[in-house]
Amino acid sequence: MEQALQGFLARHVQGVPPKSAAAVLELTAEGGTVPFIARYRKEKTGNLDEVQIRAVIETFETYQEVVKRKAFLIKEIGEQNNLTAELQKRIDMSWDLTELEEIYKPYKKKKKTKATLAREAGLEPLANWIWDKGHGVKQDPESAQMTMEMKAKNFINPGKKIITYDEAIKGAQDILVEKIANDANLRDLVVKNYFEHGKATSKAAKGYKPNSKFEMYAKDFSEPVKNLLEERSSHRYMAMKRGWEEEELTVDVQGDDEMLLKTFEKYATTTPDNPVGTFLKESARLALNVYVLPSVKNEVHAKLKEKSDEHAIKVFTENVKRVLLGSPYGPKCVLGVDPGLRTGCKVALVDKGGNYVSYTVMHTLGEGAEKKATALIGEVTKQIKIEAIAVGNGTAGRETEMFIKKILKQLGKEKEIPVIMVNESGASVYSASEVARAEFPDLDVTVKGAISIARRLQDPLAELVKIDPKSIGVGQYQHDVNQAALKKGLEAVVESCVNNVGVDVNTASTSLLSFVSGIGPGLAGAIVEHRKKNGLFQDRSELMKVPRFSTKIYEQSAGFLRILNGKVFLDSTGIHPERYSAVRDMASDLSANINELVGDGAKKLLTARTKWATIVGEYTFDDMIKELEKPGRDPRDPFKVFNFKDDIFEVKDLKENMICPGIVTNVTNFGAFVDIGVHQDGLVHISEIAHKFVDDPRKVVNPGDQVTVKVLKVDLAKNQIALSMKLDAAPEYKPVRDFKDNQRPSANTKSNSNQRPEQRPTQRSNPNGPRPTMQQDRSRGPQQNQQQSNRPAASPFNNPFAALLNQGNTKK
Repeated sequence: MEQALQGFLARHVQGVPPKSAAAVLELTAEGGTVPFIARYRKEKTGNLDEVQIRAVIETFETYQEVVKRKAFLIKEIGEQNNLTAELQKRIDMSWDLTELEEIYKPYKKKKKTKATLAREAGLEPLANWIWDKGHGVKQDPESAQMTMEMKAKNFINPGKKIITYDEAIKGAQDILVEKIANDANLRDLVVKNYFEHGKATSKAAKGYKPNSKFEMYAKDFSEPVKNLLEERSSHRYMAMKRGWEEEELTVDVQGDDEMLLKTFEKYATTTPDNPVGTFLKESARLALNVYVLPSVKNEVHAKLKEKSDEHAIKVFTENVKRVLLGSPYGPKCVLGVDPGLRTGCKVALVDKGGNYVSYTVMHTLGEGAEKKATALIGEVTKQIKIEAIAVGNGTAGRETEMFIKKILKQLGKEKEIPVIMVNESGASVYSASEVARAEFPDLDVTVKGAISIARRLQDPLAELVKIDPKSIGVGQYQHDVNQAALKKGLEAVVESCVNNVGVDVNTASTSLLSFVSGIGPGLAGAIVEHRKKNGLFQDRSELMKVPRFSTKIYEQSAGFLRILNGKVFLDSTGIHPERYSAVRDMASDLSANINELVGDGAKKLLTARTKWATIVGEYTFDDMIKELEKPGRDPRDPFKVFNFKDDIFEVKDLKENMICPGIVTNVTNFGAFVDIGVHQDGLVHISEIAHKFVDDPRKVVNPGDQVTVKVLKVDLAKNQIALSMKLDAAPEYKPVRDFKDNQRPSANTKSNSNQRPEQRPTQRSNPNGPRPTMQQDRSRGPQQNQQQSNRPAASPFNNPFAALLNQGNTKK
């Protein structure tokens, strides 16, 4: 790795040794994906994680951009015959794109300026004379006695539209103003002042609205620029900018303009107390106010936008990751309910594999509605073992939840069948998508929504990959940020989550497979088509029969694709096929078969650690042991049941100091939003998260966490709820029942990635805590392609649901 690149990486990627960075770049050049490099090339990279690997790759891309730009500048300025040795050195020493643009600015080709036209009119000698006179440069006696007006008469040129001496002086001033404005040292001083001592300000504009969400920024709000560049405060600039764009606020950035003007004037003249000095001071003022300050203010706004985008994208991607890795309920038979008052609730039955079975409509209002619904659910639950009812948390969600719970209680099944609220954010997006149309071409969008709600309960990751992550609803100004950067960040997160969990190649949808390392949408479709035509894959090597599935793609993807109950036991683990022979040799050394090395038997291999860690590498050996201890283990937390407070449904039901259980739906730099079951999330401000100081809410809570909160204030006019997690004696909130053995419920399916055994909001559970047993650990996603009916034991039904419920309106 060349020295310049090594230095660039060292400056921008902390904690990554040069050897490791070089390995990442080498593996990337060979076609390695980030998940593959992080998981299966730890020996080469020194066990770098995905974040570090992506940082190296992105920094290398920036380095290439800088190198390319430097070459352009040298060529461009050289062709102008302006490339001095000093300028060449300055370009060579710079490794910052912003700094390079500042160097290039005086030489950048641009439209003719006033100064350019003045030079073409022959006024540069006049400008030079005025400059020299204002700096005490010795002149010949005749020139020394001249005033500007006298000197300017010599430059009257009607052919160049210089008719009077005033026009000549004005043209000379245009040249002088440009000269002052282009001085690099002066501009650097302004930039430094604005970034280090400047403030961003805002106040109400003419379009300001009553009860505005920008109220905080409407009364002469001010904050230092350097504060807004920090992660914990950058969201405030986002808010100010949005208010500016919506014409409710005016926003500005301010520095010490008085001090800066004095500095500019001092540069412009050393003889301020005469007419020439006064003229040059005026030129300095124009240079500062007309040219430099607007440019620097734009630069400050651009940098604030860049950093706030960066921080907002970070918040959004971290939240999305938590949601995608939400606890799966598992492969169980589920009724999905899309609530509806006027048109009734759409109820869809989904089998253990995620296959759609049938649907009906259940009304919760009107004469006899409860009696009909009781008969409906009673008959269904007699014929089919329903293991959960998933209710969307949209409009009428809570009312529908309580309606169904009441029916189950009447039937004596309230303890047998949990009713679980599911976050339906983005369900309507999926229902109207091409993916949904391809899966269910003949179904109404509301029915597709009910199916999606049921599947989200079974496996959030497998279902949520089908929609744009921006629709999940856990962002911070995600629609205001750089969309290309956001898309790149979100794609990386989804890819990371899918490969971290692993995918059952025999049940995964095209959407899920497309995020597997090395595959992509086209090849994912080819895998599904091959599966339809040829049946289920029996071992990983059969993937090579899929059209366009190359050896390289097999190397990158095989370790993340699982085959459960296939011909080769190791295909159900995260051990890469390239290490199968090593596992067999290890077993042979111990005179055992591979099955004897599973579970507690894996500890036998530790006696030969020295030998095999030398052969396959320490990191790889340790990973192999972990996989054999818990084959196909799911890294996601076990599911945990959650119930909202059953006597509140709307914001008006809330009272101050009321204690409520809730689900964290979104975490931002300024606090956490919590769903307490009233169709409006409440805000726990960062100052109300814990009794101790909290600089980053994500260190305490994450989307999906179950918490207990206290209602501080309810503003019905603004439909806002202020909550606190600082409880003097927070009661432990216990769900109605806990699921044991192989039952894995999830709260609300708003990511439950950091479940806590106790509901004390200031405590976090150990992310490396107990994991489910092998029997509990059904990690693969639910069956996403309803056409795969040839999968053995895919459905526990003989489809009585279709015959029972609205036969004319159901669709098998």
